[in-house]
Parts: sequence; C-alpha cells; structure tokens
Amino acid sequence: MVHVYNCHPFASQQIVPAEQEPGLVCCGGGALFVVSAGGCKIEAFDLRSDGCPLLCRFSTAGSVTSIRHCAEGDYLVTIEEKNKATYLRAYTNWRYQAAEKTRVGVRLLGHLLRGSSFHGIPKEQMEIIEFPLFEPPLCVACCSVTGDLLVGCAKSLVLFSLRRQMLSEHTSVLDFERLLILHIQGWAPSQVALCAGYVALQTELEVLVVKVTQQKTNIRSAKEHVLLPEDILTERSLDKDAEEKKEGVSPVHEQEDFFLFPKHQEMLGVEAQHCGISLLLEYTGLESEKRVQMSVTYILFRRFAPDFFQGCSVEETCLHSLQLLPMFSVKQEEVCNPRGEEPTSMFVFFSLPNTGFMYSLKNMVELVSTYQYPEKALQAVLSEQFLYVITRTALQCFTVRCSAVAARIDDPYIDTTMKACPPITMEVCALRIQLFIGLKLLCQDGKHIVLLTAADVDSKEDTERSARRNTESREHRALTGMLVAVGLEPPSTLENLLSKSFLSRKSSVLRASAPPDSAHGWNLYVISSVSTLQLYREIVEYSKRYEQSNPCSQSCIHLLSEAHLLLRAALFALQDHSLVLRDQLNQAFQESCAHLADYFSRFDKKDCHLALPYYKMSGLTVTEIIKRNMSMSTVLNGYGKGFIFFLKHSLYEDTVEELSEDVADTVLEVFSVAEPAQLPHILSCASMLKADPEHAGTRLRELEASGAPSITLSLCMASLALRRGDMVVYREQMDRHAEMLQVFGFIEEPKLLLHGRGTAVVPTLLAQHLNCTHPGLLVAALVALHENSKIRLEEAQFFFQYLCKGELYAEGVLTPQLLVDFWESLLVASSQESLIQDLLLRLSSVYISRILSREHSSTTALKSTDDLMNSCSHYGKLYPWVNLLTPFHANISSGQQEDLHKLQSLLCGPSMEVATILPLLDELSHTESESDSPGFSIHLLCTAKLGQHSCVLDRLLERWPMALIPYANHQLHGHSLSLWWQKLFPDVCDRIQKTGNDNTVLLSALKDTLKVAARELTPLELLDLLPDNGTAGFFLPHLLDCSQ
Repeated sequence: MVHVYNCHPFASQQIVPAEQEPGLVCCGGGALFVVSAGGCKIEAFDLRSDGCPLLCRFSTAGSVTSIRHCAEGDYLVTIEEKNKATYLRAYTNWRYQAAEKTRVGVRLLGHLLRGSSFHGIPKEQMEIIEFPLFEPPLCVACCSVTGDLLVGCAKSLVLFSLRRQMLSEHTSVLDFERLLILHIQGWAPSQVALCAGYVALQTELEVLVVKVTQQKTNIRSAKEHVLLPEDILTERSLDKDAEEKKEGVSPVHEQEDFFLFPKHQEMLGVEAQHCGISLLLEYTGLESEKRVQMSVTYILFRRFAPDFFQGCSVEETCLHSLQLLPMFSVKQEEVCNPRGEEPTSMFVFFSLPNTGFMYSLKNMVELVSTYQYPEKALQAVLSEQFLYVITRTALQCFTVRCSAVAARIDDPYIDTTMKACPPITMEVCALRIQLFIGLKLLCQDGKHIVLLTAADVDSKEDTERSARRNTESREHRALTGMLVAVGLEPPSTLENLLSKSFLSRKSSVLRASAPPDSAHGWNLYVISSVSTLQLYREIVEYSKRYEQSNPCSQSCIHLLSEAHLLLRAALFALQDHSLVLRDQLNQAFQESCAHLADYFSRFDKKDCHLALPYYKMSGLTVTEIIKRNMSMSTVLNGYGKGFIFFLKHSLYEDTVEELSEDVADTVLEVFSVAEPAQLPHILSCASMLKADPEHAGTRLRELEASGAPSITLSLCMASLALRRGDMVVYREQMDRHAEMLQVFGFIEEPKLLLHGRGTAVVPTLLAQHLNCTHPGLLVAALVALHENSKIRLEEAQFFFQYLCKGELYAEGVLTPQLLVDFWESLLVASSQESLIQDLLLRLSSVYISRILSREHSSTTALKSTDDLMNSCSHYGKLYPWVNLLTPFHANISSGQQEDLHKLQSLLCGPSMEVATILPLLDELSHTESESDSPGFSIHLLCTAKLGQHSCVLDRLLERWPMALIPYANHQLHGHSLSLWWQKLFPDVCDRIQKTGNDNTVLLSALKDTLKVAARELTPLELLDLLPDNGTAGFFLPHLLDCSQ
C-alpha cells in the first residue's frame, strides 16, 4: 500500500523556449539537451538560469534516435541513423559552441591517444568522436562515476573506458579506449545501465545485473590475454535459435498460434549465476603494461510474465526505466569522489507499467521497495531523495529508501542504542501527484525535472478499445442483474474477470503502437524542486495535523520518518552544499531526531526503545529532554515507556550531566510512579548527586515498607545516611547484612562505589568511607566487580590512585598499598592466564621498587607472605637454600623484608615467567656485589629458574658456600644430576686447595658431594674423579661405599 499525501515538493515551473517540437530530451551538468523532431539538431539550454536561455545549438552527423549525457567528462553520446546505417558518436567540448566558435573536429575513436597527431591544432572546439562497432548499437549508457561508456548490441555489450589526454599544461582532449566486450548468448538487451563496474541489462520481461571486476596482473601471453574461447573469436555468428533455446522459452517459429510465457522468477546473489544467461568476456585493451584480469559476478536476475489482472494487456506489459544509482558516504564526499571511487551503496531500479522495483546491490542483494502506481506509468527516474514517475496525466513524486540503506552500510552503529534510522521496510509514500496533460518524456538533473507534454488526438485503436470496454461493461451489468434476480450475489472475481481483456494469441506479443495521426501542441517544462529544508519543515507541519487528531497515528510517525530520511539523503550529498547550508541541515537533522524521539518516548509503542538512540542523536541535554516530556506527561496519565527507557539507560551510562536539585527530584518522582524498584539504582548514579537526601530517603523507606527489601536498598540507604552525616542510620544499615552479602550488593549496583568510566573513574563518598573503616571489604568488592566484568583492571588502578591520592602526595608513593592489596587478591581469585601474567609483572615491579627503597608506604598490607602462600597457588613456599640467604639481609627494613619474601615466593611459584621480569632485575645489579644484598637471592632464583645451574654454583661457591649443598639437593636432579661430580666436586676441591683444609663449610660440602657421586657412579668412574694430590684416607671410605 502506498500512502498519498499532499505536500509540495515542486517550487516552480517554466517553459523552455525551444523553437521546434522536441523529439528526444536529456539533461545533465546543469544543461538541457533537446533533439528536434527531425533528429538532426541539438539545442542546449541552461537549467540553472531563469527562463532557461539557450546555451548553444549544433547539428549532428545523422538522425538521433538515442541521446545520453555523462557528468564525468561532460560529453554527449548519441545513436544516430543515416542512409539506413546506425552509428555511435560522442560529442565533447560542446560548450565551446556557446562562444560562437563554429570549429568542429571529427575523428574516429583512438584506443590510446599519443598526442602526436594533435600538435598544432587548437583544442577549443567541439569534437565528434565516432565509435567503430561490429554490430549496430541498440542502446547506450554512461557511468556517472568513471565516465565509461557501455553500448548494447544484439549479441554483445561493448565497454569503452574514458581517457583524458593532456596536450599541454592547460589543454586536454577526451578519448575512449575499447576495454572489454561481453558476448551474450541469445539475449538482446533493450536497455542498459552502467555505474562503477555494475552493469544492468534489460529486455522486455527480464533484468540482469552483473558486476565487472578487474585485477592487475603480470604481463601474459596473447592467448592468455584473450578471455574468450577461440571458437567464439573465430566464429562471430551465434546460433539463430540461441534465444529460443533458453530454459523456459520455446522457439516462436514452432508456435504459430500461441506464445508461451515463462513464469515469474527472482534470483539474488549467487543464485543469479544459474539464470541461464551466459556472458563471455573478451578483453580488448591495448595497454600491455596494464594488463588486467576481468571477471563477471552475477548480482541479480528477475523475470516477469505478463499479468492479465493488473489492468494491462500483454502488449503493454514491458519493462522500462532501467537505472543504476550510486550513493557515497560523507567521507567519500569530502574528498570530492575521486574518479573510480567505490560507492558506499548501489541501487538498481526498473519498472513495469503498474509496479516499480528498487533493489540494493551492495553487501546484501535485497528488494528494498515496491511501488504500486495508481495508473499506468510511462517513465520513471530515481534520485537519492525521490522517485519521479509520469503517467499520461500526472507527475508523481514518491519517497525512496536509499538513504536508509546507505546509512546502515556506512555507519555500523545504526540499529544500536547509539544511533537509529527509520527501517528500510517502511512503506513508501507519494508526496505529490501533480496533474499535467499529455505527458510524454521525463528526465531529471539535480533539483530540476524536465517534462515533455503533447496533447494527442485519440487514435483509431484507442477508440476501438474504449468501445469494446463499454460493450463489456453493459454485458457485465446485464449478467449481474440476472444473478441478483435469482438471489445470488455476484462474486468480485467475476467483476475482475469481465472487466479485463484476455489475450493469448500470438498477435498479442508486444509491438510498437502506431504514432497518433495528429497533435494539438507540445510544451517543454522545467520544474524546480523546493529546498530540502523547506520540504522538511512542510512535512513536519503536515505530521502535526495527524498528531492533533490522533497522537498515536501511524501517518504521523510515517511523515516524521520520511522527513528524517529526506535530511539523511541531503547529508549524503554534502559536497553540493555550502558551509552555511551544511550547518542548517545538521541542525534540522538533530531537530528531526528529537521529533522522532518525542513520538517514541510518549507512547507505549512496540518500538519505544528507539527513543534512546534518537534522543542521543538530537544533541539535547537530559535536562532539556526531561522538560520536553514532563510538559506532555503527568502523574495521572502516566509516563511513556520510551521516556522511562531513555531515562533509565542514560542515567546508567554515566554520560549525563549532573542534574540540578529540581530536575533530580523530578526524576525521583517519575521513577517512584513508573518503576519504584529502580530507585536504588537511580539514586546511585553520578548525575543524581544533587538530589535531596531527605526526599530520596523518604522514597526509599516507602519502597522498603512496600515489601521490597534488598541488599542494594540497604546499601543505598546507608550511602544517603552518610551524605546526611547520620552515622547511626549508616551503621544500622551496614550491620543488617554480612560483608559477603554486601559484596553481592555492590556487584548488583557498582555505582555505589564508583562513578565514571576509563580514566575519569571517581570513588563515591561511601567508597572513601570504606577505605578508612573497612578496606578489606572495599578490596573484596572491587575484585568481585572485576571478576563480573563490571570494571576493567586499568579503571581499578585509577580508582585506587584517586582514592589514595593523599598517601601518594604525602609519602611520595607511586603505587598505593590498597592497589597492591587489590592486585594480590585478584591474583588469588582470577583464572585467566593473560591476566595472571599481567598481575605477576605488576606485583614484581612494585616489590622490586619497594626493595630498592624508592617507595615507602606506612599502610599495612592486608595479606602477609604466609597468607598469600596458603591461599594462592602462584605464591610458592621458599626454597630451603633461599631461607639460608634471607635472614642475613639486615640492611633492609621489615617492610622491605616482607616485599622481598613476596617476590621470592612468586619466583618459587609455578606461574612466574622469569623472562618477563629480567629487565626489572637490572635495577638490582648494583647491589649484587654484597652477599647479604636482597638482589643476590633474587638473581640466583631467576638464574636457577632459567636452568643456568653452573652459574648459580659459581656464585654460591664464591659468596655463600653454606647454600651449596641445599641448592644442589633441591635443583640438581634428572638431567642436571651429573653437575654434582662434573661441576660441584672439582670446583669445591679447587677452592679447598686454595683456601686450605681448615674450611669446615667446604669440607662438609665436599663430603656431601662424594656421597652423591659414590651413589651414582661406578668405582672406576669415581676413582677417575679423585684428585692426584688428595689424601687417601679422606676419599677411601667413599670409594668403599661406591664399590659396595
């Protein structure tokens, strides 16, 4: 169903001062081109000036049967006939004829212009370029994006690429290169369209859309360069019955009496390649250095069958008005659409006499809109904002959904809580049906619509058809009377059947009707469209009429949506507007969003959630939106679901400005009526800080008295009591639930502890109080929030840094102790490997920094090293040899000693990746020279975990030999066991020889080493290890143990 309104999209009309009756008309580039009825003269008129003055007039080489204008290159292309031959010609630099320069150059198409043949010739002249073709051209189309040219012939399509040859610094000429030939097996197009690589073909009842793509490749051989099979190249003639042999169609010459029509068929996307139409590519470009590989992708195929029940006979059922329409995004418009830029979206339109179809071709191929005309359409033109259709008696202006499709392709945030757009499936409407007499032709260029009218005398065929219908009407009335006389109700189908003409004979096949015998006159009109802003305001005012009679009217939201899409389409063409107009369009767009949001917010519609994104796009503050809605809603008639939905989500997102006390109290009143259970959550929002605590407490007590107690409610009441300074009520509410249950309450409403997101996170008054009184509860709550994805790790860090900024400033601490407690507690609770490694690195960095006395914190840690080792698997028990080193670190404080133990415990645990903290160990290197330095044990632990046991043995032997045997007992196992006799034994022997035999520590280590060697080696192997100058009495017992 198509809604019909009475808006005024047309501003004015003027008559073009053409001298002769037009035969063909086209427009583009701000000019109107009129081909006289004889077809041998073209007149160009200025559409942008009042009165449409004549720009120039020039003669053509033949009688023009088809004419097109291309915006890219500003040239005309015509199909002409002369001496029973058909030609294709292009007219470039036609504007020079306006300066009364009569020089005209005529030349054949050059594949590539080298410029040598043009030296010395003035180029300020119009040129006629003739295209040599193998077949007579049937139809032609130009690409508005690239300027390329597509020619449709009986058996092929020929693609010409626009070239611009620079002759000098300020002089250039246009030429074309025949780039590609698409051979079609038995399918002669009646109309073609070309845009940005998309090719649309149309016959009487079929439409095919494909996309030609090219990729640069390496230079190939000549055979590889030709994409067409050799048999096609050598044999140009196709089978005469190829068209009839297509699936679903029988040859006409075999059916002398009847013609069988195929059934309706629609194939989208990949399915379209099974349509039965074969396209063979022949690449003909001559630039061997830019060889390309061409391919064809099938996009859309649609087949129609004549419908006898739509008011059209068989000969009238024919497709027309094939068109491709690109739309570019705002970013692409800002760079002025460089030639060949891929459009954001692409649409194809084609029409039957009573129905028009518009498809979207990019991303997903789909039918966007179907247009049902009230009467037979002669021609239609699609633009970004409207579809213009002419019948014999009217110019109709329909809305389109191009901007809705393009917006969703261009902006991924549409159809989310951030942005919205009217749906693509919304029914189209007719904004205006303007009456004319004898409309014949239609074309459009920007804001100008050109109409050709001619008053025809009814032909003999029309008279006979009218008489036949009158006879059928009398027979129908007689039959109806008989049915009523016998008491039967005549069925509606009978009326339909009797009022239509059924033609199934072969004579009903589509034929061109004879021209009228005479004409009373003709007129050529140029109609100017009103500005987008003026039409937008008119549509909004129009919608208010429906709103006054019925606030829930579908027509109201329909008109508001149409106005919104109208502005969106204008914003997609920003390069056509001045900066002032851009600002006006953006302001109108925000106003349109506010109108749509008001509609969805005030009523309980199924799409009430759309109030949220539309209000966000309107640029209004929450205070302004609340006032707009409060003027329409009261406590008595309630508040719209859309308004409540917007208010709730806006307050929860923490992006709202801080509300004044009056507005905050208004919000409390709204939710106390609409959704009382949401009051604790609403009062926890940062924007509600100025709400009256007494008033808010009263509302919460009413909620509690209604039988809805909860942990969150108690915590909210405690927070309000804290704001009032009532510590008695605060302690009473906090004591009602255990700390673990309070953690669950904070999970349910995190805004009780923090406001904001990212680096702007701020602790609440309740969090600041818990920091002083219950830091453990605060840390546990933040850990629970992180584990439930309520807060990120960086946000928690900013939270604690802000919370403990007094400690940071007073003591110069870079990392507050409460943040370290949070990391340690989170390490206990987390199971994510990436997070665990991150936390280990953060904690190691803090421990090292504190060991080096760069940070001093007077705050006691929540957990000691023993607590962490008992509760967290990532903290391991200290190795025995490490315990021997630690007690001698008397040169550090007790706090540093605790941090050292925690770092050692991490290194003794299973999770620490030593390689990640090696850069941090460089800071401890300068203290490593002292054996009692904390850096000594840390370096040894890291070296041991890296498997460098020989290095550790050397350091222990040199600085702390008491730990040699405990280290060896703990570390030298498996593959490292041989180090006992290969490394430790000879090193200890050498050290004893140098220091003397009175070193009891070394002698004890040597004995323990001999015990292990005696247990693992054979007597001969052990004998080979013994030093030559050793005391036999010392080694002999161990040798005997080995032999036993």
